[in-house]
Amino acid sequence: MNRITLKKKRYNRRRLSIKRKIKSGSDRLRLCISRSNKGFYCQIIDDTKGFTVISASTLEKIFPENKNKGNIEAAKILGKIIAERAVSKGMKKVVFDRNGYLYHGKIKAFADSARENGLEF
Repeated sequence: MNRITLKKKRYNRRRLSIKRKIKSGSDRLRLCISRSNKGFYCQIIDDTKGFTVISASTLEKIFPENKNKGNIEAAKILGKIIAERAVSKGMKKVVFDRNGYLYHGKIKAFADSARENGLEF
């Protein structure tokens, strides 16, 4: 087995394990993230009704065009934006779905920023 298929296998195992834990005993909304080298995306999802309540990404017009939109600083700003939008709609408690990504770097910066600005998870 080559390295790439091994990485994909580990990523999928982590992802499914996280999803299983989140869906097993939670009636809260889910804060799901996704990232790429060029952007960072997040959305708050209501799984009981099956739709996205709030979404935000680094590709929105709020972010400066010449800045790197896939780095740690962008993740911090995005965490602040999603937390402010959620608190303004009256949502404070969510479940953090890191979607299989390891909890460091951009993911950790995003989560810390969201917690500092009012989200509880």
